[in-house]
Amino acid sequence: MGRKFMIIAPLCKSLVNFRGDLMKDIRDKGYDIVAVIPDNTEKDFFKNNNIKVRLVDLDKNSVSVFGSLGYFNNLKKIIKEEKPDIVFSYTIKPVIFGSVAAHKVGVKEIYSLICGLGMLFCSDSLKIKVLRFLGGRMYKHALKYNDKVIFQNQDDINEFVKRGYVKRSQCELVNGSGVNLKKFSRNELPKKDVSFLMVSRVLKEKGVMEYFEAAKLVKEKYPDVKFSYIGQVDKNKNALPFDLLKPYIDSGVVEYIPETKEVEKYVAKCSVFVLPSYYCEGIPKTLLEATAMGRPIITTKTPGCKETVIEGENGLFVKTRDAKDLAEKMIWMIEHKDKLQKMGDKSFEICKEKFEIGIIDEKMMGVMGI
Repeated sequence: MGRKFMIIAPLCKSLVNFRGDLMKDIRDKGYDIVAVIPDNTEKDFFKNNNIKVRLVDLDKNSVSVFGSLGYFNNLKKIIKEEKPDIVFSYTIKPVIFGSVAAHKVGVKEIYSLICGLGMLFCSDSLKIKVLRFLGGRMYKHALKYNDKVIFQNQDDINEFVKRGYVKRSQCELVNGSGVNLKKFSRNELPKKDVSFLMVSRVLKEKGVMEYFEAAKLVKEKYPDVKFSYIGQVDKNKNALPFDLLKPYIDSGVVEYIPETKEVEKYVAKCSVFVLPSYYCEGIPKTLLEATAMGRPIITTKTPGCKETVIEGENGLFVKTRDAKDLAEKMIWMIEHKDKLQKMGDKSFEICKEKFEIGIIDEKMMGVMGI
């Protein structure tokens, strides 16, 4: 009987999209895989890859004490029944409650992934400060049970160490979630007019309004330039109201594309990929996918985003919360169309050297001793 690897995730879809290749690689090393998730919308993936699923109720946006206690107790029950050799969790609730539950049950090998600092570090409102204080205390308690804690950028390591959540000796740096170069394959830029694409959840901190407003400003000078936006409407209380975007969509400033499983088709049609985020990112998967497909990037110097760009070589940085600056950088791309293919080639080089899924998964498995 082989060793058993349990992964605790906040959503089925994110698990398959972000960790699907990792699970398959670990399975190929001879491990039995158990995925603990709140839904199973990707049944075929788990069935085809011989991965066992255990369902557990989780409202990732709730701060209910009773809901959290129920989640913790259910995790503990599942871990006790499955008897995994390794427990690996990612995002705040699975990390905190999964780590403590695994320790209580007696699991010897516990690992966590901090894939960005998230909403708790994006604001200094009184509510967020209170939640950050409580979340920090919980992180500190949970992470002490981890053999290693994996981060996706150095800034996040420094922040957690400075706040005393984790010892530096526990920390490991891995360059994001990686990108599959077979699925997101490189292609040449469109020959026609320069076009722009942004892909994100509909969150204010992703810079969605700045993108829409910048598109409007650019169209005043270049009315035929195309702007597209693929957006997953977020149920988070802090989500950007979609009604704010409708005037831009209805007037044709930005083409809105609902959430899709075929993002690569739209990336292939764009000339430049844009993410003006000031969300506390790990390394955004969308930026990795765009670099894999050889796209010039416009993004911010926010931790996680800045790791994907060498300014002037494969993209440009913009100021956060500044639609005018973003519009100016977009206009530069339009007026220097002859430079875009070379910038896209550099994006692909960076991706191949730093972010290719095989490199990332080997590092992840090495950290966990797999």
